[in-house]
Amino acid sequence: MQRNRTALSVVALAASLLAASGLTSSALAKDIKIAHVYDKTGALEAYAKQTQTGLMMGLDYATGGTMTVGGNKLVVIEKDTQGKPDVAKAQLAAAYSDDHADIAVGPTSSGTALAMLPVAEEYKKILLVEPAVADSITGDKWNRYIFRTGRNSSQDAIANAVALDKPGVQIATLAQDYAFGRDGVKAFKGALKNAKVVHEEYLPTSTTDFTAGAQRLFDSLKDKPGRKIIFIIWAGAGNPFKIADLDPKRYGIEIASGGNILPAMSAYKNLPGMEGATYYYFGIPKNKVNEWLVSTHYNKFKTPPDFFTAGGMAAGIALVEALKKTGGDTGTEKLISSMEGLSFDTPKGKMTFRKEDHQAMQSMYHFKIKVDPAFAWGVPELVREIKPEEMNVPIRNHR
Repeated sequence: MQRNRTALSVVALAASLLAASGLTSSALAKDIKIAHVYDKTGALEAYAKQTQTGLMMGLDYATGGTMTVGGNKLVVIEKDTQGKPDVAKAQLAAAYSDDHADIAVGPTSSGTALAMLPVAEEYKKILLVEPAVADSITGDKWNRYIFRTGRNSSQDAIANAVALDKPGVQIATLAQDYAFGRDGVKAFKGALKNAKVVHEEYLPTSTTDFTAGAQRLFDSLKDKPGRKIIFIIWAGAGNPFKIADLDPKRYGIEIASGGNILPAMSAYKNLPGMEGATYYYFGIPKNKVNEWLVSTHYNKFKTPPDFFTAGGMAAGIALVEALKKTGGDTGTEKLISSMEGLSFDTPKGKMTFRKEDHQAMQSMYHFKIKVDPAFAWGVPELVREIKPEEMNVPIRNHR
């Protein structure tokens, strides 16, 4: 009896020592804090909500529904940038310092993203950019703490050039007057080998009346020979496709653009046969991750997943795969090592973080718009997949 009491005492003492020293299994596990710093309110709110939905679905999918990696619980903290660069900087700093976030994701706008990059460098913490597009994010404004799952301006441009770059084609561009629009046009021009850009039209992001801009676009093209195209690079509020109502066809002018969210693509119903390129439309990629996303999204929301939902999911999957490689270790240097060159499967297809600038290489999809009465938007039908190895996406960070 005395021996049993002694044995029990030893076990109890060992348990109390383990608890006191933090070596119990529950104490060894820690929360991995992911800050989603994004444009929850503001002009790009619709995009941002999709990204948040996708991010949570990506974390769920990649962890098999456990929301844990290596026994560590994933906790997502939401921060609203309001689409304002100064607010974005402050929110990211607060996420790293006050909330002790291990890693951050976001934001939506390229302008806010550029303001956030130095904050990641200051705190020496990773910022995974999704879905901001401007080339400069992984270009001349880049630092080693920046990774991006979102496509960049060059990927958009090279893919759209595949659809439009033919000898004798004359192009005028219409874009927003900020980083997304200007970087997009610069990259698009650089990707063209045969077609010629004859005019660049930049309008404020708040533009709702496109009449004056449209007239300048028409004037720049109407007397040109050959095929004439207005190529639109636009995000958020305003509907630049209203220029179709001003009858550019009377001058033989076509309208072209890349992918967009489904509500914006309702304008594409008036543009049957329009060609462009996109990184995602729920009916295009054929892979098991996209099958899961489409099925789960329909079950949960009774709608198909949209443009930015897929991007958010890709970001979530990338984070989990990186954390699996580190065994749940959130040390920045270990994460950088695990993410450089990392390949991971997403609804968009297989993606790989390029070592040189941490830009995710990914397929793009050349499409042609078909009008189907069953859908409220113009349906992008796949012409062909443009694989990453086909796109000579420039490295612009001078690393």
